[in-house]
Amino acid sequence: MTDVASPVPARRSNGVLAAFSTVCLPLAAFGVALPVTLPEYYASHVGIDIAMVGYVFMAVRAIDIAFDPIIGAAMDRTRTRWGRYRPWMAASAPVLMLAALMIFVMVKPGAGPLYLFGWLLVLYLGFSVGTLSQLGWASVLAPEYDQRSRVYAWWQAFNIIGVIAILILPAAVVQLGLGDYVAGVHIMGWAIIAALPLTISLALAAVPEPVNPGDAPHGGLKAYWDIIRRPTVARLLAADIVLGVAPGITGALLFFFFDQIKGYDRTAASIFMLLYFVGGLAGAPIWARLATKIGKHRALATASLIFAGLYLIATVLPGGNFALTGAAMFIAGLPYAAGLFLLRAMMADAGDEVRLETGVDRTALMFSILSATTKLGHVFALIPYAVLGWVGFQAVAPEGGNNPTSLLVLQAMFVIVPALLIASAALILRRYPLTPARHDEIRRALEARTGAVAE
Repeated sequence: MTDVASPVPARRSNGVLAAFSTVCLPLAAFGVALPVTLPEYYASHVGIDIAMVGYVFMAVRAIDIAFDPIIGAAMDRTRTRWGRYRPWMAASAPVLMLAALMIFVMVKPGAGPLYLFGWLLVLYLGFSVGTLSQLGWASVLAPEYDQRSRVYAWWQAFNIIGVIAILILPAAVVQLGLGDYVAGVHIMGWAIIAALPLTISLALAAVPEPVNPGDAPHGGLKAYWDIIRRPTVARLLAADIVLGVAPGITGALLFFFFDQIKGYDRTAASIFMLLYFVGGLAGAPIWARLATKIGKHRALATASLIFAGLYLIATVLPGGNFALTGAAMFIAGLPYAAGLFLLRAMMADAGDEVRLETGVDRTALMFSILSATTKLGHVFALIPYAVLGWVGFQAVAPEGGNNPTSLLVLQAMFVIVPALLIASAALILRRYPLTPARHDEIRRALEARTGAVAE
């Protein structure tokens, strides 16, 4: 089902976008489990030293980052009767299913760092293929400036739904008396394994894939560098790093912060995180609508400043009042989705600029670069694990609690660092060059060139 060089409808139906976005459900489950659930689980329940967990995740991320450009370039070179991205998405399913089985279900207490390292590497490889193919596919579903925001808003909404669903599972298992937290993590894995083939099959069957006309990709590493040094792309990558590090730190330290600083148990912390993501789901339409009025970059800068302020307020509230903390976390989450979907829509816009200037469609390579910076942000977000190990922090608090210095370091890294990083995104996006008017010019030029080639 490939629409090669055919006119793309100005507006995709909600049904098509929903079918396309269902793939986000299992991918988002991985996305939240990797920085939030798994590091804490392997430190607290499998028994790997907390600093070692941080080192393993950082090492695998670093290797995975090097693979992303290779995967992206291969996607750009792909030409099949089924499209450019759809075969890659299909290929990711069995890899991710196997990795989920080994990482979530089959692991036993006492497994060592090598077990974690090996299966994490497999998981990240499949995750890169799945996410890059979906992002590239999304970019060609709607080429118009505002409609592209709509596509990625659907994408982000289903991402958050996937996050919420996977966060509910462990707490639900415990609350319903079906098992302990370990059983909840196992069920997370089984849920992902079941959802992958169902959602990917639905997307492949129901969603077309237009193919942008253009010369075959070329240039290798030089093309990679030429893309990175473009002012438009450079600002997007810098914003993506800071907006990736901040929530990465929040996710990595959340259970420790609410347990050992605020005095809430794991179930309460899970509910706070759930409310935070529900806030993100509720807020996504706000930022999509604002982007159509003032442009994506201005909407994202505005959201970042509001996000930093709300996050700071929510995290400095005193513990002991469950309702107040829950409400604050919901409100703090309202701007959460803005950076995730607006940055990807903006990168798709930048891909049009590159295609106009070079005659080559490098969409997948560009998303691989964005994916690399996102993962780099997650690498940096795990540095606090190493820092906490250095100051003597223990994942399972000893009798009498952790030492005051380690608790102070935990608070500083959870409260102050993310707020400063989020706010810095607004500064990075000042004088962003790819405005709505400029993108309209690019689209008209691309359409004129495509028409001339067709004649």
